[in-house]
Amino acid sequence: MTVTALIAEDEPILAAVLANTLRALWPELALLPPAPNGMVAVETALARQPDILFLDIRMPGMSGLEAAQELAERWDGARPLPLVVFVTAYDEFAVQAFEQEALDYVLKPVSEARLARTVRRLRERLVGDGAGAGTGAADANLAALVAQMRALLPATGPGPRLSVIRAAVGAMVRLIPVQDVVYFQALDKYVTVATAEGEALIRMPLKDLLEQLDPGQFQQVSRGAIVNLRHVVGATRDDAGKLALQLRGRQDRLRVSPLFVHLFRQM
Repeated sequence: MTVTALIAEDEPILAAVLANTLRALWPELALLPPAPNGMVAVETALARQPDILFLDIRMPGMSGLEAAQELAERWDGARPLPLVVFVTAYDEFAVQAFEQEALDYVLKPVSEARLARTVRRLRERLVGDGAGAGTGAADANLAALVAQMRALLPATGPGPRLSVIRAAVGAMVRLIPVQDVVYFQALDKYVTVATAEGEALIRMPLKDLLEQLDPGQFQQVSRGAIVNLRHVVGATRDDAGKLALQLRGRQDRLRVSPLFVHLFRQM
């Protein structure tokens, strides 16, 4: 069966170099037309369902990490999620840490020797998937890969943990203890703060909010939602196999992206 790959890279020269090197190392690999940004990469991958994705970490509009998350959330194909190789430009120390996790990356500028090792890993993984690896395993692998890359990104360090949320309820401002929050959900330019008593709004990017929450208590469950694990009382699957969380004090259910389903397998 023909193996297909998609390169997402906003620098045309770098995309061409990567494509040419791949052709030399893996002549039978079928390359789709390159995607110039993360959003195009997601739409192309959904339409063409390639076996492999090469995602540049830094792209305008949508990063490679965000593209991987969105693709996992929207993936409905019968085939497993594509194998993801992140294209990075980070220093040798980050690469060494990443190497210890045995996950796939390509360092800019592209080294043919390093790319040859990645090609071997991809071939081995594809053979393993063909032998019966399930979609759940692919999702868990992608989740681990995204988490590892996030840990290696340059950061200013964790800020102070939030203890109280100042949120708008109509024309009033309500002070909500963070432990009372059942979940946060992105809504256009705002984030909904859901509690057992009702809902309120704050204006803050979800990723900035996540950095200020206790990671032992709050878990991202989709690209647009964060749940308070203390308020999760169960999980259910619909007829399509999609997982949703049952929450204390709430009638609604919070859907879990395939990227995070493995966190709730025991429920």
